[in-house]
Amino acid sequence: MQKTGITNRNGQGITLAAVINFPQGFDEGRTYPVVVVAHPGGGVKEQTAGLYARKLAEHGFVTVAFDASYQGESTGEPRQLENPYVRTEDISAVVDYMTTLPYIAKDKIGAMGICAGGGYTANAAINDRRIKAVGTVSAVNIGSMFRNGWENTVKDADAIPMLELGADARTADAGKAEHAALPLAPMRKEDAPNKELEEAWEYYHTPRCEHPNAPGFMTARSLTQIITYDAYNKAEAFLTQPLQIVAGSVAGSKWMSDDLFARAASKDKHFHVVEGANHMSLYDGEKFVDEAVEVLAPFFQRTLK
Repeated sequence: MQKTGITNRNGQGITLAAVINFPQGFDEGRTYPVVVVAHPGGGVKEQTAGLYARKLAEHGFVTVAFDASYQGESTGEPRQLENPYVRTEDISAVVDYMTTLPYIAKDKIGAMGICAGGGYTANAAINDRRIKAVGTVSAVNIGSMFRNGWENTVKDADAIPMLELGADARTADAGKAEHAALPLAPMRKEDAPNKELEEAWEYYHTPRCEHPNAPGFMTARSLTQIITYDAYNKAEAFLTQPLQIVAGSVAGSKWMSDDLFARAASKDKHFHVVEGANHMSLYDGEKFVDEAVEVLAPFFQRTLK
């Protein structure tokens, strides 16, 4: 693997920290398909995104996992900003960089993401035709999640107070070095509303997979972008690339994968359900991740050949 810095050339002035993984027997004189891997909201490249990137590299791809703008080892202020439009642009910025490398086949670029990274990847593919194939694992449309709740039990109009909270945070932040924050996953075990989200706390805040660059919260001001964001906007017209969705059978978030599958215009789209897996199981549960990779690897091999 190789660490690198990637300049976001779309006006953000950000350098993205990334890790490129190479397949066994890598030959710089050849060209390879590449898969860009986007991490969950609140995550970093050293966690599940890096795990999927390493495993896909074992199947003959060059892969790259990266930290979002304002997060992890990437630059940008304020820290922990979760602006979905910038997160989507980050993926295209990584694609920009990969096309400059002589060993990358520019017509064989795939992208995948986990959780919110899956939603951002779908949105990037809607906008960026260089992405030829799309994969998602435990996909979350972050706008839908914040508007409608983890299990789709809240009406859009009932999310107006969240917009107001975001606006108030922006006012409070003005002129201050510190910014108001909100958790992206439960910060304490007792804060978790159910067993599945208790597992999110465990993933981010215990030795299971905690990382010092992944504090698990975002700036509250991010809500003014997130609440009205739709990661699948215009998927009915423009998400025509081959699509492979993976979700757990008992995931509270599965409805967001169902929504993506229903809305995508792609004729070549597939939905693999991992029996017994919840949302977090597909982050690092060995048998569940292996099953997901056994689906994603041949999908990308077929669509990026």
